Amino acid sequence: MLSFLLTTVATALSLLVVDLVVPGVNIATFPVALIAAVAVGLVNSFVRPTLSVLSLPLNFLSLGLFSLVVNGICFALAAFLVHGFSVRGPIAFILGPVVLSFVNTFLSKYLAEKNPDVNIKTQA
Repeated sequence: MLSFLLTTVATALSLLVVDLVVPGVNIATFPVALIAAVAVGLVNSFVRPTLSVLSLPLNFLSLGLFSLVVNGICFALAAFLVHGFSVRGPIAFILGPVVLSFVNTFLSKYLAEKNPDVNIKTQA
């Protein structure tokens, strides 16, 4: 349970950084960021694997670059599901998940070092 809580908080904080850095990504409040973190985790767990398999030929032809589009679709779907979280424009669509992944990885590693007995996972 603590692992889920720390992972969710790390993702919520990462989403707030994305809100500051990436134009076109807007998150209204921290509670919205927490809900969006759960939505991102659920979309990445259930929708992303299916999209990845379906887009495998395009991903192969583009030498893996189409995975940025799959990440953008998942990011935009999570934004669609959460009121107060929006993704607008192609820059936000492509760059938002990339920044989220980098920041979330950094925060998760930091929290894992501070809490070695808890298994913390990245969601993006």
